[in-house]
Amino acid sequence: MKPTDIRDPDVFHKVVDCQWACPAHTPVPEYIRLIAAGRYADAYMVNWHSNVFPGILGRTCDRPCEPACRRGRVEENNGAKPEPVAICRLKRVAADHKGDVRTRMPKPAARPNGRRVACVGAGPASLTLARDLAPLGYGVTIFDADAKAGGFMRTQVPRFRLPESVIDEETGYVLDLGVEFVGGRRIDSMRELLAHGFDAVFVGSGAPRGRDLELPGRVEADAQIHVGLDWLANVYFGHVTKVGRRVLVLGGGNTAMDCCRSARRLGGEDVKVIVRSGFEQMKASPWEKEDAMHEGIPILDCRVPKAFTHASGKLTGMTFGKVRVEYGDDGRRRLVPTGEPDEFHPCDEVLIAVGQENAFPWIERDLGVEFDEWGMPVVDKTTFQSTLPHVLFGGDAAFGPKNIIWAVAHGHAAAITVDRLLEGADPRVRPAPDVQLLSQKMGIHEWSYDNAVSPDERYAVPWSEAARKLDSLSTEVELGFDMATAWKETQRCLNCDVQTVFDRDKCIECDACVDICPTDCITFIANGEEDELRPQLTAPALNAEQDLYVSEPLKTARVMVKDEDVCLHCSLCAERCPTGAWDMQKFLLQEVYAGPACRDAKAKAKEAA
Repeated sequence: MKPTDIRDPDVFHKVVDCQWACPAHTPVPEYIRLIAAGRYADAYMVNWHSNVFPGILGRTCDRPCEPACRRGRVEENNGAKPEPVAICRLKRVAADHKGDVRTRMPKPAARPNGRRVACVGAGPASLTLARDLAPLGYGVTIFDADAKAGGFMRTQVPRFRLPESVIDEETGYVLDLGVEFVGGRRIDSMRELLAHGFDAVFVGSGAPRGRDLELPGRVEADAQIHVGLDWLANVYFGHVTKVGRRVLVLGGGNTAMDCCRSARRLGGEDVKVIVRSGFEQMKASPWEKEDAMHEGIPILDCRVPKAFTHASGKLTGMTFGKVRVEYGDDGRRRLVPTGEPDEFHPCDEVLIAVGQENAFPWIERDLGVEFDEWGMPVVDKTTFQSTLPHVLFGGDAAFGPKNIIWAVAHGHAAAITVDRLLEGADPRVRPAPDVQLLSQKMGIHEWSYDNAVSPDERYAVPWSEAARKLDSLSTEVELGFDMATAWKETQRCLNCDVQTVFDRDKCIECDACVDICPTDCITFIANGEEDELRPQLTAPALNAEQDLYVSEPLKTARVMVKDEDVCLHCSLCAERCPTGAWDMQKFLLQEVYAGPACRDAKAKAKEAA
């Protein structure tokens, strides 16, 4: 194998599994250490720089960082129940305890740069783009059909998960940058919008249309059957204040979980979730399913809806066919009928939450914006431009439903495109991240970070006793960690951003590091091809997705090979090494956003002038 080039930012970035998995590449260990030190405002600002909505995401994020967390892997390898660090809920700790950070926020631009950008929709993608561009002097105008900013974060996420005050605060930080928000204004024509002379238009309108089910009885029982997304919005606006006693929720995503939990709080006594897939294949996050079941809501899987039953124009129930999940030779999942009789579930109301769709009837098809066979805009995945270069798409409007953190990442990327495009630069050229690699030495064998590995299991976030009554839509369920518990949870972090950096010129091949390594992740071995080396290491390196760290040839012609996948970053190798061939160096990667740092030299000179 070729020696690992640690000058490549991706080498150590991939080792920081949580940050690598985060679409916005938030430096997770960095803010966790700040929380451990009681520096909550600093931790909040680290988050705000990259993910824009720490308080919102600390309650609602889909948490792609947590399945990637090294803590879960090493605990699993050691035979315990794998539990990642509670990264998401620690983010909320920073938001809850930060105090007043308004003086630390960017100020509105001293003078406008003369360029105007329109955003359609006031969701997380548009707000992120506005956050990045407004301080640069861009005149950003956000249009939304609703009276307040936030998009689906406000209208579809229930208040018992996300208080309105948190949304007001974090959307306010963006609007306070001089962004013009035009609420209560639905954009009905892209042609008309472009006629107002905007230099760029960003479409961040989400995937606003919930899918329906055209089944027998749907028309006849229409009054008691509701599309989940619309129903949640009607709950938020106060148009829906109660439900029938027996409610069926169809679908296996997070929207279905929000629907069933809201229905319980609106008087539903017998609320069931029925999903066609297997329980493990449901799209809902595991914790969302757990929360629903903790509230007494059963989830019945492998049932395919067949018909709505009704009498005298009133819904009476639904019939379902029972199936089982099978996988073919091609690896694709199939739902195969079991042959059992259909199942009948009586009900008074049905909430359909089987997916979301995009709808762009307001974009005229002769403007130059191309659409694919599914009615989605053709969008460049790097620049987020449509086939009409100054019209961009992001969030769910670009590639279909995902989650808030993906929308934030899209907003950042689209802001870079707008800035480079309007500066006359190639928008496909993207800025390299800002990377630092600094030794943590404070002595021969002492480090500036706490390298102890906590044996604690993951701490549970307490629930409000008032919320357990299930009689209020506005009482927040989770209380969040208190400071003492938050500190204990921070200690479970393995500091994956503090890298073990090897200097082959100092190595005397004494194998002291091999002897002391608690996970046997270091091996000195004759070089070879990767597929030959992996099974021959002291502990076989089984996760091929995580690269090996390979040194230059040593004096014996062997190489040092380290399995980065299970390293605890405990620094024992560096402490034991008699020659200092191992060093612990903190790797800090921060994405570069729109502005001077992402512009070409000519544009930078113009900016300076």
